[in-house]
Amino acid sequence: MPCTTILVGKKASNDGSTMIARTDDGSFDVKKLIHVEPDKQPKKYTSVNGHLTLTLPENPMRYTACPSVDPSDGIWAATGINEANVGMTATETVTTNPRVLGADPMVRYRKAESKKEKDIPGGIGEEDLVVLVLPYIRSAREGVLRLGALLEQYGTYESNGIAFNDENEIWWLETIGGHHWIARRVGDGECVVVPNRFGLDRFDFGDAYGEGKENLCSADLKEFIEKNGLDRNVGDRFDPRACFGSYTDADRVYNNPRAWFMGRYLNPTKYKWDGENADFNPESDDIPWAFLPEKKVTVEDVKYLLSSTYQGTPYNPYQKADNPKKGIYRTIGINRTGVMAICQIRPNLPDKLKAVEWICFGSTTFDTVVPVYPRAGKIPAYFSKVTLEPSTDNFYWSSRLIGALADPHYASCLIHIERYQDAVVSEARRLLAEYDRRYTESGDDALLNEANEALAAMAKKETSKVLSSVLAEASRGMKNGYKRGDN
Repeated sequence: MPCTTILVGKKASNDGSTMIARTDDGSFDVKKLIHVEPDKQPKKYTSVNGHLTLTLPENPMRYTACPSVDPSDGIWAATGINEANVGMTATETVTTNPRVLGADPMVRYRKAESKKEKDIPGGIGEEDLVVLVLPYIRSAREGVLRLGALLEQYGTYESNGIAFNDENEIWWLETIGGHHWIARRVGDGECVVVPNRFGLDRFDFGDAYGEGKENLCSADLKEFIEKNGLDRNVGDRFDPRACFGSYTDADRVYNNPRAWFMGRYLNPTKYKWDGENADFNPESDDIPWAFLPEKKVTVEDVKYLLSSTYQGTPYNPYQKADNPKKGIYRTIGINRTGVMAICQIRPNLPDKLKAVEWICFGSTTFDTVVPVYPRAGKIPAYFSKVTLEPSTDNFYWSSRLIGALADPHYASCLIHIERYQDAVVSEARRLLAEYDRRYTESGDDALLNEANEALAAMAKKETSKVLSSVLAEASRGMKNGYKRGDN
């Protein structure tokens, strides 16, 4: 899936929370938010794309997921938070190069060509990862270790980046070829941006093969690099991106501009981003993986960045000016997004309040983000009861309709969209504060369900209101409009 990821360490955020967020930019995938109860978690799991069957551990935990409504191509759970308050987003599709793929080929499913042969299963991939890992881990670090072991045992058929967070830590893992992997702990004060490119640009093998405090990798990674001549670094500093990533013309149009815009937002004065002698421009290959943001990062910042169409730059496809640079780069907010989720784990709160999952369906540029308490007993029907047929009874299809109507009438609809996004997040924050307080005072679990229903009802009300507004604007802008006075 061509996606965009942002990771925010606890000292980089405004409230001490850790946040991992990603747009799941599939092909207009119809998505929902659900709980997966332990008795619904399979004991044996068979992937649709890899045709691989695995036996899963006993005693899975309950977790949230954003699966595809149509299961014919697999679950594609995308993201979630489990009852140990561990979040996971999987996956950011990342790039690699022929040297890596030649040394450790992808593990692809091969169907038997005759009755005398057997099918050969493929490895694990984005379709599978949340289901295979999230129900069984109690920390972000455990997530890396479990997924790493699965990759070494079964391999993968694609290149991916996966994030995990708990109350204290965020870890980022990237696959390397079919069976290798590398992972790094995100610094507490750091904010990481990943735009479909192999991201890690620093790594400490001494730590990885020693205490493993901030660096982890497959057991033979260093030997693998040396044996296959993958190290392209000059000097003592090891840059994984130089070894395992790509530096292609496609990166400079499709991937690098997204990192450029996010870095520009997070560090507006530390680096020069525009004009001649810029430290980084939209096509730069060496934009850092992690930044120390100049201001504390909020949920609203994350949503803004993951909705961006390069506002304030010559590259915004919605600008009125006739500019030759208009729309030449792949934007962050894109039409085909199925779901964007922010997994936020908050400190200094009762255990069942720590986790908040913020959900946005459809094109993030036009839609809003709504929080839920994942540790509540239920997910409201407005988020979970999604059908393949369009219906304004759920958040997914209402969000998709808003984007499709507003896009061709951007100038007239923008004010409605901005007011909608502000209204929902403002009221959501008020409701979170109210229910945080009430639950902290009483410890009554029923309040979490009440809170989620209140959040869903508010979101439905505001979404219906803006849908009516953009429908009116789109109707007025139809090409077959005509008045007697026009002739």
